[in-house]
Order: sequence, then structure tokens, then C-alpha cells
Amino acid sequence: MPDVGPGAENSAASSPLGKPATYVSEYDPSLLFPIARAEKRAELGITGTLPFFGMDIWNAYEVSWLNSRGKPQVAIATFSIPADSPNIIESKSFKLYLNSFNQTRLSSPEALAERLHTDLSAGFGATVHVNLTLPDAFSQLQMGELSGLPLDRLDIDVDEFQPNPGLLQARQDEAVVEETLVSHLLKSNCLVTGQPDWGSVQIRYVGAQIDQEGLLRYLIGFRQHNEFHEQCVERIFMDILRQCRPQKLSVYARYTRRGGLDINPWRSNFTTGHPPGNARLARQ
Repeated sequence: MPDVGPGAENSAASSPLGKPATYVSEYDPSLLFPIARAEKRAELGITGTLPFFGMDIWNAYEVSWLNSRGKPQVAIATFSIPADSPNIIESKSFKLYLNSFNQTRLSSPEALAERLHTDLSAGFGATVHVNLTLPDAFSQLQMGELSGLPLDRLDIDVDEFQPNPGLLQARQDEAVVEETLVSHLLKSNCLVTGQPDWGSVQIRYVGAQIDQEGLLRYLIGFRQHNEFHEQCVERIFMDILRQCRPQKLSVYARYTRRGGLDINPWRSNFTTGHPPGNARLARQ
């Protein structure tokens, strides 16, 4: 596995993204490519104690391995990564790593889960929770949509397609409100390849009422912005926190899958906050 210690120099530019790749079908944990969160967080002015907690929920729909007799097995895997982990894992390397199990014999699903837990916890630098859903339980998986008042109902003019925090305003002289707002118009681009990433975002807050038209314009502003999913959500969180000064804030985005993986970051400063559900959206 690449160096994941404090001196690691892995960068998005040196990751497997945008480069030809040989798909390995025998177990190879060295394929995982960690990237430190610290550099991008420093760009947002996040140093020292994090102003949020949360997690990144990854769902993998193309997980397969061989049992001890060589018969293929399949599962849907969910990985929960704490937001205070020092690293993210570049998503193409994650996919290549998962594919390395395709011709790997394992004694049981539990053996696979344990190996995933060990390798990913090392790569992210924190304990990663792994859950495997086997075919006999596929029907129990739920679909749903993010709850909240839809921002997309607003008929607005838009002429900025980079995120502009100046568009975020709140009525600080009025009564405190508690709102949950949702938009399906979040679109950003991969930091390395520029390929589009499509998502839906839910914003919960308690504080001065946020101007909804400005918030929607701000979110649409990510349309030509290049950042990884986790970084976009942290940017949204920090910009709202600084510009609108809510007492409580959480930001949850669910992105459509690519290469059999979807990534769903959640950040919150609610001291009694609970992790969001993992129901798959229709677009996912």
C-alpha cells in the first residue's frame, strides 16, 4: 500500500485517475491510493480541531469474490468512514482494489469483510465500518429521497458557475428558524479528470433564515468547480457556516455512482446529531 503516514506525498495528480489501468483480479491491497485531507482543508481555513463531525458513506454495487470451491459470490458493500480520518481513498484506486477480489478465494463473506476492514482502515487511517448485504437480503435495501423544502422550485436567473460564498445571506435581524432545504441541482467535476459528478444535497440548520434564492445560486455555482465529493461538501458547510452563522448546521450530499461506487459525505456540528440514513436515491 502507498505510504499513508504523516509524510505521505500522494496527490490527486499522481493518483490512478485519468491514467490507463490494468485490472488485477487477484487480491492486492497495494492498489489503494490514500490522499491526505489536510491540504484541501487548509485551503478552506480548517486547521486544528475540526468544526464538524460526520462520515463518508460509500456504497459498492460490484463486489465479487470466489468461495473456497471457486464459485463466484456477490454482495453490495457499505463502508462508513469517519470525517476525522486523516485520508480519503481515491475512488478509482478503491474500484481497482475491489476488483482484485474477483478471482480471490475466501472461506466466507465474514473473511472478506474482515480483510476489507483491515485494508481500508489502514488506508483511511481510521476505523472503517464494513457491512456486506448478500443476495438473499437485497430486497430489504430501501430507496428513498432526501426530505426537505425543495430549493429547485425557485424560478431564478443564474450567471455564475463557480461557487461564490457572497451569494449566501441570512436575515440576522429576524427570528431564528429551523429549516431543512434540498436541491438536486448539485453538479461538480472530478478534481483530476474533469468528468461530471452529479448529486443531491440536503442542508439542515437552526439560525437566522437563509436567503433561499442566494443559496440555490450558490449550489448551482459548483457546476464548473473541480473538487472531490468530500471536499465539495466541506466547502459548502464552511461557506454557509461563515456567511450565515447558523447555530446548528448539517450538510449531506448523495452523489450518483461511478464505476459501481457512490460516495455520500455528511458533515454536522449538531452536538446531538445522528448519522443520516443510507437509502438509495432514484438517481443512484
